[in-house]
Amino acid sequence: MNLIRLLLQTSWPIVALAALAGILSGASAAALIALINTAITQTQLPATLIWSFAGVCFLRLTTSFASQVLLIRLSQNAIFNLRMLLSRRILATPLYQLEQIGAPRLLATLTDDIQSVANVVFNIPFICIDIAIVISCLAYLCWLSWSVFLFIVGFLLLGIFSYQLLDAKAVHYLKLARDRQDSLFKHFRTMTEGAKELKLHRERRQAFLSEDLQNTALSSQHHNVEGLTVYAILASWGRVLFFIAIGVLVFILPNLQKIETPILSGFALTTLYLAQPLEEILGILPNFSRASVALNKIESLGLLLSTHAEEESAISLTAGSNWQRLELVGVTHAYRGEREEDSFILGPIDLTFHSGELIFIVGGNGSGKSTLAKLIAGLYIPEDGEIRVDNTPINNQNREWYRQQFSAIFSDFYIFDKLLGLGNPNLETKTKDYLSKLQLEHKVEVKDGVLSTTALSQGQRKRLALLTAYLEDRPIYLFDEWASDQDPVFKEIFYTQLLPELKRKGKTVLVISHDDRYFFTADRLVKLEYGKVEYEKKI
Repeated sequence: MNLIRLLLQTSWPIVALAALAGILSGASAAALIALINTAITQTQLPATLIWSFAGVCFLRLTTSFASQVLLIRLSQNAIFNLRMLLSRRILATPLYQLEQIGAPRLLATLTDDIQSVANVVFNIPFICIDIAIVISCLAYLCWLSWSVFLFIVGFLLLGIFSYQLLDAKAVHYLKLARDRQDSLFKHFRTMTEGAKELKLHRERRQAFLSEDLQNTALSSQHHNVEGLTVYAILASWGRVLFFIAIGVLVFILPNLQKIETPILSGFALTTLYLAQPLEEILGILPNFSRASVALNKIESLGLLLSTHAEEESAISLTAGSNWQRLELVGVTHAYRGEREEDSFILGPIDLTFHSGELIFIVGGNGSGKSTLAKLIAGLYIPEDGEIRVDNTPINNQNREWYRQQFSAIFSDFYIFDKLLGLGNPNLETKTKDYLSKLQLEHKVEVKDGVLSTTALSQGQRKRLALLTAYLEDRPIYLFDEWASDQDPVFKEIFYTQLLPELKRKGKTVLVISHDDRYFFTADRLVKLEYGKVEYEKKI
């Protein structure tokens, strides 16, 4: 992917229109130089020359403004589309694949890479005008004298050759620096999420700063310095070449061949006018290279995401919410770590759940309970076997419908500060009732679907997550160690009042739990051990 393709994909007609306006703007700039040169070499200025100058000035103003406005809108639309495309692809990617990619890499792309592209895209309108000016001025120089023009072109080709010679080296360093960004984001996440642990252990904190964060930051800094130094050398060499060309043009070339004064003044004036656009082009080159590296990162991530993208389908099962039986038939899921001993295989699992049941899934740590929960909820896709609802297999065509039958609270749950997607006319009334039931009425208020706060204790945050689950009112409820952070009083309320109440409403309730004291409240107990069902029994 490159910037031109990015803009063309957004709207090629606007690109064409902006390019036309840019060409006219550059041509009018060259025309102004020609008119000024003509005026300098004439003893008396005709009225037509003055009016021509005014007209070309107006053309330069309008075409420059039009080109910039068109490209500003186009470039910002391109960035918007890029952000939304990546976001949609992330949301369409299977959960397991997102976990494999990792949050640091995703965040680095969504923030740093997009920002690198945005920084360049912001300058594209001005650079396009500069390029148009350079091309038009070169055309004017060719019209003045093709032999002198060839001399100028020789210097330009020398500059381009020098740039091509060192640009690959600079891009290589910038790519290495960008690769370190993924590790930096991982360390930043460690720093924020592990702040308490780092504060309580000085040696760990110092080791983290000096061995992990500092080394990675220094590596990124080192590669950035190397890459940008190469561009600084290129920019300085370009400026030197430019002034050498002017010096040779003014002091040496007239002694080698006869050059008329109007032509010489035209060349001198035009080349001096070219100083600013060339300076701006040279100054933006490092940002273009960074953007190119960022776009490659974005494209590689986008291709990785799209390769694993799930089909989103509204196809539902004929059973609807009145299903009677949910089956897992020979279902397996494998987690493959970097080392063989880190790998884990769940299954094959054969289980049947009936509508309206209250089932506890129990087992030791690492036995596969949470993985099984994600499989049951359709978040993980079985590698072998299948899930059936009333004998109908769940596949890519109906998996989206299947997921919408679940309200789940996992151990690593997330609370949205807005009650999104809950188009209930009695939403606020129901919310107040549930807040009272969950003993949060004095902690949280809801106004226009917005929660007043989510900054609560972990146990209260889980109750807030349960509020959302209640409002979703789905056929199946899944709780992953929900009661582990509750005080003894509310833990008993959860097991002896809230769960039986959901069952009485006809909900199917699946509970991952270690609280054997309350196992008697379940209809059935399923125990996992080492990724296999050790037993299941009725209570």
